[in-house]
Amino acid sequence: MDLSNLKAPANQKKSRRVGRGESSGVGKTCGKGHKGQKSRSGGSISPGFEGGQMPLQRRLPKKGFTNIFKIRYNVVHVKDLSRFEPGAVITPDLLRERGLLKRGGPVKLLSDGEVTSAYTIVLDRTSSAARKKIEAAGGKVEFK
Repeated sequence: MDLSNLKAPANQKKSRRVGRGESSGVGKTCGKGHKGQKSRSGGSISPGFEGGQMPLQRRLPKKGFTNIFKIRYNVVHVKDLSRFEPGAVITPDLLRERGLLKRGGPVKLLSDGEVTSAYTIVLDRTSSAARKKIEAAGGKVEFK
């Protein structure tokens, strides 16, 4: 291999050389037209700029706020407990291990589905309907 058989990579497009004479097609004004903000160097218009008119994001009223102290619970349903063997002690660590929880944080058990076996539940919160279903199946609910 030597310099005579080197090629440029196929995926690199040659940059357009502007201002190299009229016959090049991009001479004189270099494809920017005549005068105006867009023809100047650094003359880009920011997104949302409406030519001096009050921008939409400033015309609309501000509404509400974001509560930074809100607790976001991971939700687990009663029907998901069928993956565990009867009599198991179900904790957040066990749920993460089985892939039922996607992120960290407190866990709440909801009552969607039916319980067929007795389980011991050790989670942060449960709905009252879920607690009734667990206890009716012979299990018990404890809190962390």
